[in-house]
Amino acid sequence: MSKRAIAIVSGGIDSVTLAYLLASEGFSLHLLSFDYGQRHSRELEYARLCAERLDAEFDVVDISGVGRLLKGSALTDDVPVPHGHYAAPNMAITVVPNRNAILLSIAYGVAVAEGAEVVATGFHAGDHFVYPDCRPGFVRAFDEMQREAVEGFGDESLRLYAPFVEKTKAEIVAVGARLGVPYADTWSCYEGGEVHCGLCGTCIERREAFESSGIPDPTRYKE
Repeated sequence: MSKRAIAIVSGGIDSVTLAYLLASEGFSLHLLSFDYGQRHSRELEYARLCAERLDAEFDVVDISGVGRLLKGSALTDDVPVPHGHYAAPNMAITVVPNRNAILLSIAYGVAVAEGAEVVATGFHAGDHFVYPDCRPGFVRAFDEMQREAVEGFGDESLRLYAPFVEKTKAEIVAVGARLGVPYADTWSCYEGGEVHCGLCGTCIERREAFESSGIPDPTRYKE
């Protein structure tokens, strides 16, 4: 009987690489994407494509009603998406309040229902500048909290798996290249246009990751 993993996959570089890594480690996969009213919902198409390629179970969980209450973020509200690097102070406007805790709580519920051993997420070191719910301390605390929350239910070894939390995006791209991840079929841009804008924080980080890793960048950018 194969191991079971519930993975949160947005369709971007980190989460798609995560899915391929889990598949290489022998997990049967249930990939979860979330519609929380984000303007860059094109990413969901790429998450579905990832699931198809890996022959994984896939669901888009609609929590757009919750997303409407998480006001003030450039990702969910009528606020301009800032341009520049993630390390810049203006990137704080892209924080969606408590987003990852909400998504992971749902994923844990699914994991208990399906007897999965792992809930997996693609947090990485580049997120640490601006997103408190992507940092190692959050991962440790959330894992401990969930052990209490589901005690006696589901698989007794259920844990939160964040293999990239101390890795840079360039290191993740290098891992993905070895695994054969088709990076042309991933989506990063926060603006959600026809092509990547090339100027928002996640586009800049994407460009830098390919350049630093020495892996050819298959992305078409507007700028």
